[in-house]
Amino acid sequence: MFSALPNYLSLAAAYVRLNFRSQLEYRGAFLSQVVAMFINNCIWTVFWCFFFHRFPVLRGWTLTDYITLWALSASGFGLAGSFLGNGLHLARIIARGELDSWLLYPRALLPHLLLGKMSATAIGDVLFGYAVYLVMVRPDLQHFFMFCVLTVAVATVFAGFNIASGSLSFYLGNAEALSEQWLFAMITFSTYPATLFEGSIKFVLFTIIPAGFISYLPVASLRHRSCTEAALACAGALVVLAAGVAMFHHGLRRYESGNLMEMRG
Repeated sequence: MFSALPNYLSLAAAYVRLNFRSQLEYRGAFLSQVVAMFINNCIWTVFWCFFFHRFPVLRGWTLTDYITLWALSASGFGLAGSFLGNGLHLARIIARGELDSWLLYPRALLPHLLLGKMSATAIGDVLFGYAVYLVMVRPDLQHFFMFCVLTVAVATVFAGFNIASGSLSFYLGNAEALSEQWLFAMITFSTYPATLFEGSIKFVLFTIIPAGFISYLPVASLRHRSCTEAALACAGALVVLAAGVAMFHHGLRRYESGNLMEMRG
Protein backbone atom coordinates (compact mmCIF):
# COMPACT_ATOMS: atom_id res chain seq x y z
CA MET A 1 0.00 0.00 0.00
CA PHE A 2 2.75 2.44 0.98
CA SER A 3 4.76 1.70 -2.17
CA ALA A 4 1.70 2.55 -4.28
CA LEU A 5 1.03 5.81 -2.42
CA PRO A 6 3.44 8.00 -4.48
CA ASN A 7 1.86 6.60 -7.64
CA TYR A 8 -1.63 7.56 -6.51
CA LEU A 9 -0.43 10.98 -5.39
CA SER A 10 0.98 11.62 -8.86
CA LEU A 11 -2.34 10.43 -10.31
CA ALA A 12 -4.21 12.89 -8.07
CA ALA A 13 -1.87 15.72 -9.10
CA ALA A 14 -2.45 14.92 -12.77
CA TYR A 15 -6.23 14.92 -12.32
CA VAL A 16 -6.19 18.22 -10.41
CA ARG A 17 -4.04 19.83 -13.10
CA LEU A 18 -6.30 18.62 -15.91
CA ASN A 19 -9.51 19.53 -14.07
CA PHE A 20 -8.24 23.02 -13.33
CA ARG A 21 -7.27 23.55 -16.96
CA SER A 22 -10.71 22.39 -18.08
CA GLN A 23 -12.30 24.91 -15.71
CA LEU A 24 -10.17 27.66 -17.21
CA GLU A 25 -11.59 26.89 -20.67
CA TYR A 26 -14.40 29.27 -19.67
CA ARG A 27 -12.60 31.67 -17.38
CA GLY A 28 -15.49 34.09 -17.05
CA ALA A 29 -17.89 31.40 -15.85
CA PHE A 30 -15.25 29.88 -13.59
CA LEU A 31 -14.34 33.17 -11.91
CA SER A 32 -17.99 34.19 -11.52
CA GLN A 33 -18.80 30.94 -9.72
CA VAL A 34 -15.80 31.29 -7.41
CA VAL A 35 -16.61 34.92 -6.58
CA ALA A 36 -20.34 34.21 -6.15
CA MET A 37 -19.67 31.48 -3.61
CA PHE A 38 -17.15 33.66 -1.77
CA ILE A 39 -19.71 36.48 -1.53
CA ASN A 40 -22.47 34.07 -0.47
CA ASN A 41 -20.35 32.86 2.44
CA CYS A 42 -19.46 36.43 3.38
CA ILE A 43 -23.16 37.30 3.62
CA TRP A 44 -23.71 34.48 6.12
CA THR A 45 -20.69 35.66 8.09
CA VAL A 46 -22.10 39.20 8.29
CA PHE A 47 -25.39 37.78 9.56
CA TRP A 48 -23.67 35.92 12.38
CA CYS A 49 -21.55 38.98 13.21
CA PHE A 50 -24.77 40.94 13.79
CA PHE A 51 -26.19 38.04 15.81
CA PHE A 52 -23.19 37.81 18.15
CA HIS A 53 -23.08 41.59 18.44
CA ARG A 54 -26.58 41.35 19.93
CA PHE A 55 -25.91 38.12 21.89
CA PRO A 56 -22.13 37.98 22.60
CA VAL A 57 -22.18 34.44 24.03
CA LEU A 58 -24.30 31.54 22.80
CA ARG A 59 -24.06 28.61 25.21
CA GLY A 60 -20.35 29.22 25.69
CA TRP A 61 -19.62 30.05 22.06
CA THR A 62 -18.34 33.44 20.95
CA LEU A 63 -18.10 35.01 17.51
CA THR A 64 -14.50 33.76 17.20
CA ASP A 65 -15.63 30.19 17.79
CA TYR A 66 -18.36 30.48 15.19
CA ILE A 67 -16.05 32.06 12.61
CA THR A 68 -13.64 29.17 13.23
CA LEU A 69 -16.47 26.68 12.67
CA TRP A 70 -17.62 28.37 9.47
CA ALA A 71 -14.05 28.59 8.18
CA LEU A 72 -13.43 24.89 8.90
CA SER A 73 -16.70 23.79 7.31
CA ALA A 74 -16.26 25.92 4.19
CA SER A 75 -12.60 24.99 3.71
CA GLY A 76 -13.20 21.28 4.28
CA PHE A 77 -16.21 21.13 2.01
CA GLY A 78 -14.34 23.14 -0.59
CA LEU A 79 -11.26 20.89 -0.50
CA ALA A 80 -13.44 17.80 -0.92
CA GLY A 81 -15.28 19.40 -3.84
CA SER A 82 -12.10 20.74 -5.47
CA PHE A 83 -10.12 17.51 -5.41
CA LEU A 84 -12.89 14.86 -5.25
CA GLY A 85 -15.69 16.65 -7.05
CA ASN A 86 -17.39 13.54 -8.41
CA GLY A 87 -18.27 12.53 -4.87
CA LEU A 88 -21.08 15.09 -5.04
CA HIS A 89 -22.52 13.33 -8.12
CA LEU A 90 -21.86 9.72 -7.14
CA ALA A 91 -25.52 8.78 -6.63
CA ARG A 92 -26.44 10.02 -10.12
CA ILE A 93 -23.46 8.29 -11.75
CA ILE A 94 -24.39 4.96 -10.18
CA ALA A 95 -28.12 5.28 -10.83
CA ARG A 96 -27.61 6.03 -14.52
CA GLY A 97 -25.15 3.21 -15.04
CA GLU A 98 -22.30 5.58 -15.83
CA LEU A 99 -19.71 3.57 -13.91
CA ASP A 100 -19.02 1.52 -17.04
CA SER A 101 -16.40 3.86 -18.48
CA TRP A 102 -14.68 4.27 -15.10
CA LEU A 103 -14.40 0.50 -14.67
CA LEU A 104 -12.10 0.37 -17.71
CA TYR A 105 -9.39 2.46 -16.04
CA PRO A 106 -6.31 0.83 -14.49
CA ARG A 107 -5.71 0.95 -10.74
CA ALA A 108 -8.55 1.14 -8.24
CA LEU A 109 -11.95 2.39 -9.40
CA LEU A 110 -12.82 4.81 -6.60
CA PRO A 111 -9.79 7.18 -6.85
CA HIS A 112 -10.32 7.62 -10.60
CA LEU A 113 -14.03 8.21 -10.11
CA LEU A 114 -13.74 10.76 -7.30
CA LEU A 115 -10.85 12.68 -8.88
CA GLY A 116 -12.59 12.92 -12.25
CA LYS A 117 -14.28 16.27 -11.64
CA MET A 118 -13.65 19.61 -9.95
CA SER A 119 -16.29 21.98 -8.59
CA ALA A 120 -15.64 25.67 -9.31
CA THR A 121 -17.80 26.86 -6.43
CA ALA A 122 -15.80 24.65 -4.06
CA ILE A 123 -12.69 26.71 -4.79
CA GLY A 124 -14.61 29.76 -3.60
CA ASP A 125 -15.35 27.91 -0.35
CA VAL A 126 -11.67 27.14 0.18
CA LEU A 127 -10.59 30.74 -0.45
CA PHE A 128 -13.30 32.04 1.85
CA GLY A 129 -12.48 29.63 4.66
CA TYR A 130 -8.80 30.50 4.81
CA ALA A 131 -9.38 34.22 4.24
CA VAL A 132 -12.02 34.64 6.94
CA TYR A 133 -9.94 32.67 9.46
CA LEU A 134 -6.81 34.74 8.82
CA VAL A 135 -8.63 38.10 8.76
CA MET A 136 -11.15 37.69 11.59
CA VAL A 137 -9.50 35.18 13.95
CA ARG A 138 -5.88 36.28 13.35
CA PRO A 139 -4.27 33.03 14.53
CA ASP A 140 -0.70 32.55 15.61
CA LEU A 141 1.48 30.10 13.71
CA GLN A 142 0.55 27.11 15.86
CA HIS A 143 -3.19 27.72 15.54
CA PHE A 144 -2.90 28.23 11.80
CA PHE A 145 -0.95 24.98 11.38
CA MET A 146 -3.62 23.12 13.37
CA PHE A 147 -6.30 24.79 11.27
CA CYS A 148 -4.66 23.59 8.04
CA VAL A 149 -4.45 20.02 9.34
CA LEU A 150 -8.05 20.09 10.57
CA THR A 151 -9.37 21.39 7.24
CA VAL A 152 -7.91 18.26 5.64
CA ALA A 153 -9.64 16.17 8.33
CA VAL A 154 -12.95 17.95 7.66
CA ALA A 155 -12.47 17.38 3.91
CA THR A 156 -11.94 13.68 4.68
CA VAL A 157 -15.23 13.62 6.61
CA PHE A 158 -17.08 15.19 3.68
CA ALA A 159 -15.40 12.83 1.20
CA GLY A 160 -16.34 9.75 3.22
CA PHE A 161 -19.86 11.04 3.73
CA ASN A 162 -20.29 11.78 0.01
CA ILE A 163 -19.14 8.26 -0.85
CA ALA A 164 -21.55 6.71 1.65
CA SER A 165 -24.55 8.81 0.61
CA GLY A 166 -23.84 8.30 -3.08
CA SER A 167 -23.49 4.54 -2.59
CA LEU A 168 -27.15 4.39 -1.57
CA SER A 169 -27.93 4.15 -5.28
CA PHE A 170 -26.45 0.66 -5.27
CA TYR A 171 -29.17 -0.42 -2.87
CA LEU A 172 -32.14 1.85 -3.62
CA GLY A 173 -31.89 2.26 -7.39
CA ASN A 174 -32.02 6.03 -7.79
CA ALA A 175 -31.04 7.68 -4.51
CA GLU A 176 -29.99 11.02 -6.02
CA ALA A 177 -32.67 13.04 -4.20
CA LEU A 178 -32.08 11.23 -0.91
CA SER A 179 -28.33 11.74 -1.22
CA GLU A 180 -28.80 15.47 -1.80
CA GLN A 181 -31.12 15.85 1.20
CA TRP A 182 -28.72 13.89 3.39
CA LEU A 183 -25.88 16.17 2.26
CA PHE A 184 -27.95 19.28 3.00
CA ALA A 185 -28.60 17.94 6.50
CA MET A 186 -24.88 17.33 6.94
CA ILE A 187 -24.00 20.88 5.84
CA THR A 188 -26.70 22.40 8.06
CA PHE A 189 -25.63 20.58 11.22
CA SER A 190 -21.94 21.20 10.52
CA THR A 191 -22.43 24.98 10.44
CA TYR A 192 -24.21 25.32 13.79
CA PRO A 193 -22.56 25.15 17.22
CA ALA A 194 -22.61 21.61 18.58
CA THR A 195 -23.59 22.93 22.02
CA LEU A 196 -27.09 23.63 20.66
CA PHE A 197 -27.77 19.89 20.45
CA GLU A 198 -28.08 17.43 23.30
CA GLY A 199 -29.06 13.84 24.03
CA SER A 200 -29.95 11.59 21.12
CA ILE A 201 -29.35 14.37 18.60
CA LYS A 202 -25.69 14.54 19.63
CA PHE A 203 -25.45 10.77 19.12
CA VAL A 204 -26.82 11.20 15.59
CA LEU A 205 -24.21 13.90 14.93
CA PHE A 206 -21.43 11.36 15.41
CA THR A 207 -23.06 8.48 13.52
CA ILE A 208 -25.79 8.91 10.89
CA ILE A 209 -24.92 12.56 10.20
CA PRO A 210 -21.25 12.79 11.29
CA ALA A 211 -21.29 16.58 11.58
CA GLY A 212 -19.89 16.33 15.11
CA PHE A 213 -16.48 15.62 13.62
CA ILE A 214 -16.73 19.10 12.06
CA SER A 215 -18.75 21.25 14.47
CA TYR A 216 -17.38 19.98 17.78
CA LEU A 217 -13.95 18.29 17.90
CA PRO A 218 -12.03 20.53 15.43
CA VAL A 219 -13.36 23.74 17.00
CA ALA A 220 -12.67 22.46 20.52
CA SER A 221 -9.11 21.49 19.57
CA LEU A 222 -8.41 24.98 18.21
CA ARG A 223 -10.08 26.65 21.18
CA HIS A 224 -8.13 24.63 23.77
CA ARG A 225 -5.04 24.09 21.62
CA SER A 226 -5.55 20.40 22.30
CA CYS A 227 -3.64 17.82 20.28
CA THR A 228 -5.82 15.08 21.81
CA GLU A 229 -9.04 16.54 20.42
CA ALA A 230 -7.33 17.19 17.09
CA ALA A 231 -6.22 13.55 16.97
CA LEU A 232 -9.77 12.42 17.76
CA ALA A 233 -11.09 14.62 14.95
CA CYS A 234 -8.60 13.08 12.50
CA ALA A 235 -9.37 9.55 13.71
CA GLY A 236 -13.10 10.17 13.36
CA ALA A 237 -12.54 11.47 9.82
CA LEU A 238 -10.67 8.30 8.88
CA VAL A 239 -13.47 6.17 10.32
CA VAL A 240 -16.07 8.04 8.25
CA LEU A 241 -13.93 7.65 5.13
CA ALA A 242 -13.37 3.93 5.78
CA ALA A 243 -17.10 3.40 6.29
CA GLY A 244 -17.89 5.19 3.03
CA VAL A 245 -15.29 3.20 1.06
CA ALA A 246 -16.52 -0.10 2.55
CA MET A 247 -20.11 0.78 1.68
CA PHE A 248 -19.12 1.65 -1.90
CA HIS A 249 -17.22 -1.60 -2.51
CA HIS A 250 -19.97 -3.68 -0.93
CA GLY A 251 -22.57 -1.98 -3.11
CA LEU A 252 -20.39 -2.31 -6.21
CA ARG A 253 -21.14 -6.04 -6.20
CA ARG A 254 -24.76 -5.16 -6.94
CA TYR A 255 -23.96 -2.81 -9.82
CA GLU A 256 -25.47 -3.58 -13.21
CA SER A 257 -24.06 -2.10 -16.40
CA GLY A 258 -25.99 0.72 -18.00
CA ASN A 259 -24.77 -0.42 -21.45
CA LEU A 260 -23.80 3.16 -22.23
CA MET A 261 -21.42 4.07 -25.02
CA GLU A 262 -19.52 7.33 -24.67
CA MET A 263 -16.20 8.82 -25.65
CA ARG A 264 -13.87 10.32 -23.08
CA GLY A 265 -10.98 12.55 -24.01
